Amino acid sequence: MKALRVSLLAVLTLLFVSPVLFMFLTSFKTRQEAGRTPPTLFPEKPTTQAYDQILNAPDTPMLQWFANSLFAASLHSLLVVATSALAAYALARMDFRGKKPVFALIVATLFVPPVILIIPNYEIVARLYWLDTLIAIIVPTAANAFGVFFLRQFFLQLPRELEESAFLDGANRWQTFWRVVLPLSRPALVTLALLAFLTNWNDFLWPVYVLFSPENQTLQAGLSTLQAANSVRYDLLMAGAVIASVPVLILFVIAQRYVIEGVSRSGLKG
Repeated sequence: MKALRVSLLAVLTLLFVSPVLFMFLTSFKTRQEAGRTPPTLFPEKPTTQAYDQILNAPDTPMLQWFANSLFAASLHSLLVVATSALAAYALARMDFRGKKPVFALIVATLFVPPVILIIPNYEIVARLYWLDTLIAIIVPTAANAFGVFFLRQFFLQLPRELEESAFLDGANRWQTFWRVVLPLSRPALVTLALLAFLTNWNDFLWPVYVLFSPENQTLQAGLSTLQAANSVRYDLLMAGAVIASVPVLILFVIAQRYVIEGVSRSGLKG
């Protein structure tokens, strides 16, 4: 039975890793070999030509796109954690009129397809003169319904006695939240920050609508222009995809322990 589980996990691992491995290997192929049919697995003559071209071409400022995406995704994740933590704590620990309807309304917004909000969000961003700025992809989705729901579930698992002890020692509500609740909620906060970062990092549709200048593009939107201009340059496309994947893989390796603990303790186990 154990051998069967190990074999099944090995097969699943191979299925998930194979596309990433093929993408990485293709980025080191020549233009001719990358477009060959049937495709080769390992590059016959490994070369960094695709990376040299994609990083040095004046019409594809890849490093600028990378920096824009990194800045926007990092700041967005901080805003999501800040707004979600405050709202979730209020819904988990504070009593006020309309608490349950407010929470139900927040959860109900999870069933609204995000694409429906493109036009109203665009109108808001345009009236605030945020078009063609990174603020347009940082702020509008900073109020995150899933983040509120996720952190509320985690806060409900924390013992009330810890907060009551802080109150007895003279701490007010804010001090208790900042010095007791947040330190104990590090796994959930890291998990939410990672999910918010990945969502913003991988977003394609919204940046295409609100960012116009080449120097203000994010990485995903910039890669779409690269694909349109070089539809048969698979080596360039794979090199761009590898660059876009690096932060995601690094974050996963660093934060996987917190993600597992945060999800398991928030009541969202599968």
